[in-house]
Amino acid sequence: MDTYKVGSFSFSSRLFVGTGKYATFEQMSAALGASEAEVVTVAVRRDCLTEAGGAREDSILDHIDMSRFTILPNTAGCFNAKDAVRAARLGRELLEGQGNKGANWVKLEVLGDRKTLLPDPIGTLEATEKLIELGFEVLVYTNDDPILAKRLKDAGAASVMPAGAPIGSGLGILNRNSIRLCLESLKDGDADYPVIVDAGVGTASDVAVAMELGADGVLLNTGIAGANDPVRMAKAMAHAIQAGRLAYQAGRIARKPYATASSPMEGLIEATT
Repeated sequence: MDTYKVGSFSFSSRLFVGTGKYATFEQMSAALGASEAEVVTVAVRRDCLTEAGGAREDSILDHIDMSRFTILPNTAGCFNAKDAVRAARLGRELLEGQGNKGANWVKLEVLGDRKTLLPDPIGTLEATEKLIELGFEVLVYTNDDPILAKRLKDAGAASVMPAGAPIGSGLGILNRNSIRLCLESLKDGDADYPVIVDAGVGTASDVAVAMELGADGVLLNTGIAGANDPVRMAKAMAHAIQAGRLAYQAGRIARKPYATASSPMEGLIEATT
């Protein structure tokens, strides 16, 4: 089985899915199951905690099969390092109280502004360093800058997660060359280092593209939750992650400027009149 490691965890599914924007908890549960994912990311501060930081009644965690999924808490909605670190710590306390095996890791988001939701590179690096000091395994959402990506890895991030496009935009993988450069930088001398493309996926073909570039996984939410039929789209994403991975392993043919006949021209007997 094609397994891989992210920090201290091992998985076979390379699709990470979110839990926001669904019409109902029942729809969310059905889509999570159809995705065949093993990791589900949850905005703990938004969906699981009260304003005072206590556990919310009937939180989103009550509708996720904890025996099937590993919960990846995230710091969605944080716009500075201090808030992100606090959200991560609250998430850890909540999940530890429920005995969840994913309590000690976090998907880190430190956003720069509310319009673009692009990462704040300085705040992201600051929060990464602090969370690692606190014993977290940090999967860090960042922009597609290979220099920053390498800095985050060197700081100790368990996985660097470059954005394919702005969060929730559905634009797909806009920056293929930048993603390639991030992969090259992060995997230099460490081919097994996990790089997960995060954000911007709109449909199954976007997932396949990310995997064909050599990403180890894809994290998405809106592409499924916002589809007309989220359960069918979740199934499509599950197939796409596998197809893209197989295509990457197989190795695509080279791009050529001119046609190449499928059947050799040499040895053909020319017709005579």
